[in-house]
Amino acid sequence: MRTLTLGTRGSALARWQTGWVSTLLGAAWPDLDCQVKLFTTVGDRILDKPLPEIGGKGLFTEELENALRCGEIDLAVHSLKDLPIDNASGLAIGAICQREDARDVLISRSGSTLASLPPGARVGTSSLRRSAQLLAARPDLALVSLRGNVDTRIRKAMNGEYDAIVLAAAGVLRLGLGEHISEYLPCDVMLPAPGQGALAVQCRAEDGVALELLAAIDEPDCRAAVTAERAFLNTLGGGCSAPVAAYAQSTIRNPAPLRSGGNRPQSKIQMTGLVASPDGRRVIRVSGEGNDPLALGAELAQQALAQNAGELLQ
Repeated sequence: MRTLTLGTRGSALARWQTGWVSTLLGAAWPDLDCQVKLFTTVGDRILDKPLPEIGGKGLFTEELENALRCGEIDLAVHSLKDLPIDNASGLAIGAICQREDARDVLISRSGSTLASLPPGARVGTSSLRRSAQLLAARPDLALVSLRGNVDTRIRKAMNGEYDAIVLAAAGVLRLGLGEHISEYLPCDVMLPAPGQGALAVQCRAEDGVALELLAAIDEPDCRAAVTAERAFLNTLGGGCSAPVAAYAQSTIRNPAPLRSGGNRPQSKIQMTGLVASPDGRRVIRVSGEGNDPLALGAELAQQALAQNAGELLQ
């Protein structure tokens, strides 16, 4: 029996995600023994400042990646949206697992929706992407910094510290806290972060055994979609905290007819990308489809840059 050590952050959500990956691996490889080791990252330690103030890249991943490189762990489980775009030296993303709902949600003790929040309502978020889109829809809102784990943030909303908060649906649903959701925010109002809702499992690039094991739980359609989203962000040169959003989906075109000899189904990717000014007064939205995720993401980013997106990212 082979034993793998999986590294993860210590939050309830991170432990759930790692447990889920462990379950997937166990189902694919019954003789595999998965053990878990917990880590505390910079993003976990500094809770009194908004994320953009302490840096957007590697806040929740650097310690895990260092442990991978030195052989302390065999795999690291990340929320893909937290993983920097630049390839980590010596490491590879061996699996991108099935995606949970990629949308953002509004949570309000009063059950209010974004449209029904009172003028000047205090809304909690530490995401520039969410802030910009909230202000584009409701410029009257008072946006207040919100940090902490998912359960901590929801507790603050239920205690009345905020009129509402915005979180990723994926984390709320994975923790079984969906009863607190007041509204799923549609993508035309709140486009998600690149990779939101997807899990990435890293391993050492030269670890052929780990790569083979992870291939069994990799979801090709999800990988293609998030690859396009991250290519959009990469071409723009934006970091994890920039006011950039992207959401892609794989679709099947020209399905094969029932008779024999038909053409094989061809997968296409549809994607929308967004760049906004932090105050929400300027929003650039681009959409397109293609077969190559890297090319699609780069092409849409170039379209956004042609509309002066670079000025907004400065």
